[in-house]
Amino acid sequence: MKEVIYSTEDKQIFKDGKGNAIKVFSNKYPKSDILNEAINQARVEEAGLNVARVHGVYQVDGKFAIEMDSIEGDNLEDIIKKNPKDVDKYLEEFVDLQIEMQKNSVPKLTQLKVKMEMKINQADIDEAVKYELQTKLSSMPKHTKLCHGDFRPSNVIYGKDGKKYIVDWSHATQGNGSADVARTYLTFKLAKNDDMAEKY
Repeated sequence: MKEVIYSTEDKQIFKDGKGNAIKVFSNKYPKSDILNEAINQARVEEAGLNVARVHGVYQVDGKFAIEMDSIEGDNLEDIIKKNPKDVDKYLEEFVDLQIEMQKNSVPKLTQLKVKMEMKINQADIDEAVKYELQTKLSSMPKHTKLCHGDFRPSNVIYGKDGKKYIVDWSHATQGNGSADVARTYLTFKLAKNDDMAEKY
């Protein structure tokens, strides 16, 4: 019998009892996005980072699923909530982990600038604003650092084996590490009633 270890309206993660986790997506997710998440994770895995190894992509009751290692441990967000007095120590470890991550390069990942250019083109904004944004984007330096795209404490697991694991690589790209850090910073600053937001 499978054990549900994570659940939202659009996805569920089951533990299969064999050391693997099965992430099942609702039909809301395009197949291409799910396949892209799996290949992103596999590419990061090949770079030698501590991530859950991907074992396969298939359908479960008509819904696409990614099967991967089940990481035993607690995510950093929950750890901080249980140990609020140690928030400074944990946030320092969190920042150090992002710095270490960005020392890696994964050449087969989508370039961040290419992704941002596409997002700007798709945005429902004034054409003059689009042009200004595209101009600023094109003038930014070209980097190839590994960028997670959603680096936050809930996506860092302190494993029972003593290792720190980074999960959820659906937004991973290669590009300017400062942009990845800025997104993490905004995630904290836009959080409401969050003690961590004041510390970061």
